[in-house]
Amino acid sequence: MIQIIDRRFDSKNRSSVNRTRFLRRFRGQIKQAVSDILDHGGIKDMDSGKKIRIPGRDIAEPQFGHGPGGRRERVHAGNDRFGTGDEVERPPAGGQGGQGGRASPDGEGEDAFEFAISRDEFLDFFFEELALPNLVKRHLASLTEFRNVRAGHTHTGVPTNLNLVRTMRGATGRRIATRGPFADRRRELEEALAEARRLHGEDSPEVRGLLAELDRLGRRLAAVPFIDTYDLRFNNRVRVAQPTTQAVMFCLMDVSGSMDEAKKNISKRFFTLLYLFLKRNYERIEVVFIRHHTSAEEVDEERFFHSRETGGTIVSSALRLMRDIAAERFPPGLWNLYGAQASDGDNWSDDSEPSRDLLAESILPQVQHFAYIEIADSPQVLWREYETLLPGHPETFAMRRIREVTDIYPVFHDLFRKRV
Repeated sequence: MIQIIDRRFDSKNRSSVNRTRFLRRFRGQIKQAVSDILDHGGIKDMDSGKKIRIPGRDIAEPQFGHGPGGRRERVHAGNDRFGTGDEVERPPAGGQGGQGGRASPDGEGEDAFEFAISRDEFLDFFFEELALPNLVKRHLASLTEFRNVRAGHTHTGVPTNLNLVRTMRGATGRRIATRGPFADRRRELEEALAEARRLHGEDSPEVRGLLAELDRLGRRLAAVPFIDTYDLRFNNRVRVAQPTTQAVMFCLMDVSGSMDEAKKNISKRFFTLLYLFLKRNYERIEVVFIRHHTSAEEVDEERFFHSRETGGTIVSSALRLMRDIAAERFPPGLWNLYGAQASDGDNWSDDSEPSRDLLAESILPQVQHFAYIEIADSPQVLWREYETLLPGHPETFAMRRIREVTDIYPVFHDLFRKRV
């Protein structure tokens, strides 16, 4: 009998395998349910799981069964009303105890199946169809890393790579193969020696000759080495080239006085979503946080999302700082550069035109993609200046407007959807 023991790591969640199979099977329905949730939900829904509702008809499985009518014999549990041989009428269809059920709220006449997905599962579905635009166009082929992978065994190598199991197995096989003929010969000589002693005595020439030959054979057997250099086996590793890409995302957030708490809240939610997306989908990506009012400053994640510093508005200071940081630490020849700027579009009176020129001449020619998010109900002065750049940079520049919190998800999906 073959006994199969499943030792795959399953933590404490013993139903995870069935759960993964279920999610894979009903992927289409779940993605549609996640999309519906995002259209009517808030960003706080990202922090916890969410209940998914799938119509009952979508999870029904086809199966064979007996059709209505015909003669069937069954054994049912008895009670005090019926005895052996009594005939029981078939209950009417649709009545109590028959088939049917409660209608679902949408009036489709089928019960819906509702279950909860975890935060990680929710994010997997949410970010599944998103990607950084143009990520692989420049550097995938030019930047190469190597990693060592196992490639069998060799007869040469350094002591640290010695494979003891393979070595001892080879040595044992060699000793058995080499000593085999000598062992058979020694066994024959020992039998002949016993016969000679019985027939001719201990001091006979035949006995002395057999003893001498056994002595020579013993020395030859002892000369077979326990481990020969031929037995050594070393783990072999080869370097395999792996093309990689590296990218940096510049997050530019306007924290000037014209950005009230509601607008700052929308900006932070957008950048939170962007940061979550980058860290979840890419292993090697740098994120540079830049806050600006009249002056720009590179800050860490904590200060970017929680600092309360404010002031006037000079957008060019943030663009200029992004340009300088990219030139100093992230040369465009080696890095994929991305930028995302969030602002209410209100700028210093004579700074919008220099900001547009700075973006057009110093930033857009070097980045893979730059997205400008304006948090306002109508186009502001910065929007009108940036708008002139769209015809000349259709692939690398995008502008979107967010009016309220519910616009964050559609805008984010539109900016970072996978492009064919």
